[in-house]
Amino acid sequence: MDRIDLQLQVAPVKYADLEGPSTTDSQTIRKRVEAARLMQLERYKGQKIHCNSQLSPNLIHKYCQLDKSGKLLMKEAFHSMKLTARAYNKILKVARTIADLDGKDTIKEHHLAEALQYRNIDKYYQNLRI
Repeated sequence: MDRIDLQLQVAPVKYADLEGPSTTDSQTIRKRVEAARLMQLERYKGQKIHCNSQLSPNLIHKYCQLDKSGKLLMKEAFHSMKLTARAYNKILKVARTIADLDGKDTIKEHHLAEALQYRNIDKYYQNLRI
């Protein structure tokens, strides 16, 4: 499970939720993704990579900087979720992508918090580790 970037437990959809309008249409999402991809292409010009998933540990350190509150949140999560170094790096790359989708150059605490929530299956499996 440590090698999987996004881990989600999804609750069943209620029928009533299917009858209402979607909160975000596909065209809006597409525009956000295209803008994020352009940000990444521009950021990594000359780096021989094209997207956040390709970041090496050195490039993660360069492009996935956390502010003081983000560092504190990551430290707490690292210990409480019993994360590995691989999971730590993957969370930072996902947080970088979430910030890009938000149109931000820096990773904010809420971007990191969202990335951490995508590791929620780790909580289940940490009890199975020996």
